[in-house]
Amino acid sequence: MNSDTGAAPWLYRAGPALRLPMVQGTVRAGFPSPADDFSVKRHDLNDLLITHPAATFFWRVRGSSMLGAGIADGDILIVNRALDPVHGDIVVAEIDNDFTVKYLHQRAGRIKLVAADPTFPDILLREGQTLSICGVVTGAVKKFR
Repeated sequence: MNSDTGAAPWLYRAGPALRLPMVQGTVRAGFPSPADDFSVKRHDLNDLLITHPAATFFWRVRGSSMLGAGIADGDILIVNRALDPVHGDIVVAEIDNDFTVKYLHQRAGRIKLVAADPTFPDILLREGQTLSICGVVTGAVKKFR
């Protein structure tokens, strides 16, 4: 349940599109390129980031175990419940009513959840524990300021 609204975090509520300008092409992270190498087209972030609106929800991250994957404390994950999780996906998982975000590791019929920071131990299911994959993380929203 979402403590702010009392609703489950994956419930979809349609809203108006917010089309924002996006420069065509790329921006260099090294040396700058001439300014006349770009044009502007309007995009809605929902169109860019969400492929299954009715099965997608956002979830804010708390913790640092996924820093190596570019996911930091306070980032907002885009989680898609419509995708079948496969080995190597970043997933939101529920283990005995606790939620975590980790890499899904599936090999030889065994499943474990792996942090992107090697100082965090792998999560292996013990007898009697239950694992449920809530969804596949397809992106993250990050604020710098």
